Amino acid sequence: MQIPEQLKDFRNFMFLVWKHLNLPDPTPVQYDIADYMQSNVRRAVVEAFRGVGKSYIACAYVVHQLLLDPDKKFMVVSASKSRADDFSTFTQRMIVELPICKHLIAKEGQRWSKIAFDVAPAKASGSASVKSVGITGQITGSRADVIIADDIEVPNNSMTQMMREKLSEAVKEFDAVLKPDGRIIYLGTPQNEMSLYNTICERGYEMRIWTARYPKIETIEKSYSNRLAPFLYKQLELDEKLEAHPTDPLRFDETDLLERELSYGRSGFSLQFMLDTALSDTDRYPLKLSDLMVMACDGDKAPEKLIYGIMKPIKEIPNVGLAGDRLYAPEAIVGEYIEYDGSVLAIDPSGRGADETAYAVVKMLNGYLYVTDAGGLNGGYSKEVLEDLARLAKRNKVNMVLIESNFGDGMFTELFKPYLQTTYPVSLEEVRHSKQKELRIIDTLEPVMNQHKLIIDPKVLQKDYDSVQHRPPEKAMRYMLAYQMTRITKDRGSLAHDDRLDVLAMAVAYWVEQMAANVDEEIRDRRSAMLDDELEKFLIGVNTSKTQVKATTWM
Repeated sequence: MQIPEQLKDFRNFMFLVWKHLNLPDPTPVQYDIADYMQSNVRRAVVEAFRGVGKSYIACAYVVHQLLLDPDKKFMVVSASKSRADDFSTFTQRMIVELPICKHLIAKEGQRWSKIAFDVAPAKASGSASVKSVGITGQITGSRADVIIADDIEVPNNSMTQMMREKLSEAVKEFDAVLKPDGRIIYLGTPQNEMSLYNTICERGYEMRIWTARYPKIETIEKSYSNRLAPFLYKQLELDEKLEAHPTDPLRFDETDLLERELSYGRSGFSLQFMLDTALSDTDRYPLKLSDLMVMACDGDKAPEKLIYGIMKPIKEIPNVGLAGDRLYAPEAIVGEYIEYDGSVLAIDPSGRGADETAYAVVKMLNGYLYVTDAGGLNGGYSKEVLEDLARLAKRNKVNMVLIESNFGDGMFTELFKPYLQTTYPVSLEEVRHSKQKELRIIDTLEPVMNQHKLIIDPKVLQKDYDSVQHRPPEKAMRYMLAYQMTRITKDRGSLAHDDRLDVLAMAVAYWVEQMAANVDEEIRDRRSAMLDDELEKFLIGVNTSKTQVKATTWM
């Protein structure tokens, strides 16, 4: 079939597809993505903000290329098989519904399923015209001229360092499938600061980035290097007043972006909509998992002293920290196990919304702080939550319960008192904060962690990870203590959820005044006291013996 000259430009074909789908006209950003997709870049990464329509554009691109050359072979790879099949199904529908594509519908004897299908003019081949496969499925076994990796990085397969390494190895299989002079096009949005898309750029890929807002000119080099779409850069050069304004206002205006920023938190928005994965500023994320010590904590006693080191990494626990961040066990344990100086339960109440009622149990000994329990409870101030917290206080034998009073002006405290008195009578205090939350959390935790004085039980970290698995993958990480700890910045609203980290900081702050105690002096004082006790017992024993001798002689 002879294709009109105008339709050989993919942008014009995309316009027809959008009209057929009753969509608004393609936006300038969508046209620019389409133009880059039809370029001759053999290994390309299209990184654009959520909701811009990358997959729709890619589906239209596949149909357009089959119109121009029916013998081309495409492989569509997604994070899951169902996602890849959806791409394939949508492509089939466009072929069936668009009048200009009717001649591409497969003939009898050709493949025509959502897993793999042929187009009618294609010559006989062992490879389908379009084949869909999940990234963990069987990629090898067929050949392709173009591989489209559509959102292969999702929270489910990139949450931990181990998951990211596995994904990075899986995409290497593309080279075993690709025909000579073939193309690989990645479409996606980074899910974390150590995104796969950054890794593959080190393997010779070219990345083009379209942000939801125009970035500030002075941050472009640091955050995007030479990867920002030239289209956006030229617009900024023409009018610097565009900084921080929407790049695609026809799809997402400023009000919409502000709502999304509140929902995602500043860090999440920076990642998902501004595509900023730069980590060059070491002060940006001041709290690191590697500064913790991970050790099984007894409920009643702890060692007199712990030696920090990095010779005992812990790999059994899922690690959601940034690249290179690791969990370590203590290098050595010094002294005997003795009873804690005290134990505190901190509670950060919530209403019945998306936030949790977060809690943390922190015990102190010789200036070391031990996190023996932490987590979040859904249900706000329900009877079940109040009973669980009271039992938690009893189980951990806490000496003090701290409650964030900013919520409901002390209402939660009054509701909780009867349950606490019935189950485990203990002192209770309210804590009120006025300082910016992010600064308060960092100022409290950073010095303690930098001195390796914060010890956390591995069961706490494992429970932290397991407790969010029922949530949607794109939201699960935001509720985790370890994720909040490693993603908080000094910017207001940097986290969408910070309850678990905030309550840990509240418990740690209670003990900060005790942190000045020198551990070695504590050990010496204790041993000196023990020696005095033993000496006193010895002297008492000697005096008793002399009295008995004198008594015997007199008789």
